[in-house]
Amino acid sequence: MSTTALHRGGAIHRTRFPLLVKSLLDARFSLVTWAVAMLAVMCLYLPLFPAIGGSDQMQQMMKALPAQLVNALNYGQIASGPGYAQATVFGLLGFLLMTIMAVSAGAGAIGGDEESGLLELTIAHGVTRTQVVLERAAALVVRVVVLHAFILVVLLVLKGPSELGFDAAHAAAGVLMFALLVLLNGSFALLGGAIGGRKVHGIAAGAGVAVLGYAFNALGNQNPDLEWMHAVSPYYWAYGDSPLLNGVDAPAALLLLGVSAACIALAVAALHRRDIHGV
Repeated sequence: MSTTALHRGGAIHRTRFPLLVKSLLDARFSLVTWAVAMLAVMCLYLPLFPAIGGSDQMQQMMKALPAQLVNALNYGQIASGPGYAQATVFGLLGFLLMTIMAVSAGAGAIGGDEESGLLELTIAHGVTRTQVVLERAAALVVRVVVLHAFILVVLLVLKGPSELGFDAAHAAAGVLMFALLVLLNGSFALLGGAIGGRKVHGIAAGAGVAVLGYAFNALGNQNPDLEWMHAVSPYYWAYGDSPLLNGVDAPAALLLLGVSAACIALAVAALHRRDIHGV
């Protein structure tokens, strides 16, 4: 089915990518909600840096914290503008919010639809399984791109008044690696839903990868003997080279993108191998 009728307000709109358009229309209000949440986090934390960054109080607080906790939370460079933005927004609360967004969207894309019976109905009307996965994955990519474009705009507006000390190119690099990390977590959620046929399977897969990636990075920071864990941590792939300070790590970016693409390809294969309620 190359075209379909989408009903909105009684009007009929025809499109070549019906599932993509439908997914984005359904997500428009949640996108605004996530954008407002990220705006609140960034406006809460970033403007505080001039008052606390590099201050004696900050230095004393960091010395008072256990070294293991500082390493686990990536607070080692929090006294610098890039380190502060990385630790407070991209590495912690922002990472949590955007991961929840992507995992929820990815898990619902296939597993949620199958659980509700919509996937069976969609396939019965002539939409191929490959089309289902690819258009739903494209919708996930668009959500991630739109939200992270908004995050970049906010970061560019706040970086000067907040005295964060990095230029626009490094801001873009930090947001790009952030977006690729979030997309990877969402892609695993999509794959989990395609394999298991339930939203909870997708959530378990996406959240599991996100949590393990964060944990492996934290453990790898504790001891030289555990640094091998960085090699299997998507969190470290994204942030290990401090993109807000050093720019994009091209091999790491390609690795994050490649793993996401592999998850989508595997989701196509998984959905083709499964029986969707007899379809």
